[in-house]
Amino acid sequence: MKYLITGATGNLGRRVTEWLATFTAPENIKAGVHNPAHGKFLDKLSVEKVKIDYQQRDTLKNAFKGIDLVIYIPSKTYKLNDRIAEFENVLAAAKENKSSLIFVSFFADQENNPFVMSPFYAYVPRRLAGAGIKYTIVKNTLYADPLVPYLSELIQRHHVIYPVGAQPLSFITQNDSAHAIAKLAVEPEFRDQGQTYLLSMEHNFNMVELSYIMQNVTEKTITYQPVSLEKFAQIYAAEGDGSELSSMYAGGAMGLLKATSDDFHRITGREPEDMEHFLRNGYQISKLSSFEKEQL
Repeated sequence: MKYLITGATGNLGRRVTEWLATFTAPENIKAGVHNPAHGKFLDKLSVEKVKIDYQQRDTLKNAFKGIDLVIYIPSKTYKLNDRIAEFENVLAAAKENKSSLIFVSFFADQENNPFVMSPFYAYVPRRLAGAGIKYTIVKNTLYADPLVPYLSELIQRHHVIYPVGAQPLSFITQNDSAHAIAKLAVEPEFRDQGQTYLLSMEHNFNMVELSYIMQNVTEKTITYQPVSLEKFAQIYAAEGDGSELSSMYAGGAMGLLKATSDDFHRITGREPEDMEHFLRNGYQISKLSSFEKEQL
């Protein structure tokens, strides 16, 4: 089997590449990157880097040659038309090279979900169903990873402010997501038949529960005091995605981001990392010096 991972230098793509390299020989793996000069860790893994540009179909066709399975990790753009165009280019390249596809999706895909990217995540499965290729869909829940650097802000605020009311949210760590995706790649019995998997921790968390965990981890006062959706968008507007995140949490407030499953355990054979363990480790590491982090 020959594998290609798109977005291999991104946070998730890097982890998928590292996990896959534990399951198969490096010469079986190609890492799709926008700039081949980036991703020094790929050199250490001895995997081949290939240039891809989602908006240039020829780069995808060249990269997909001889590839049996493509792990497609979409770009991070919030431009809906660009995201659909990139998928259509990926699909065309996969069909031309007769490659099967693992689509790394997100669970905010309900038809009534106000998240701005919900149409994309709803479109792709329906498009794949009639595309005539072998495929598998992996839906991630919310990544827990951004919560670790967020802790310092919460310590200053003293509050979790997510505008979701009493509704719980579901999470998975990127490392666990990557493990499951890489394991699927090397287990043909679990893929290629249009299966859909949902990756989550064992439990979801309402914001009182989440703030209590954060308080235990940091030993600082952190409670739950939600702001409005409008206020949340204003607070994070400077970071460039305030309105987009607000639209996602609007779906959360409707109870659309709380689903859980045992798919992670079924795929990997182990339990996902729980939230308190993950946050505690991440918080302790964040307090180390740069030298101490390099020694880990």
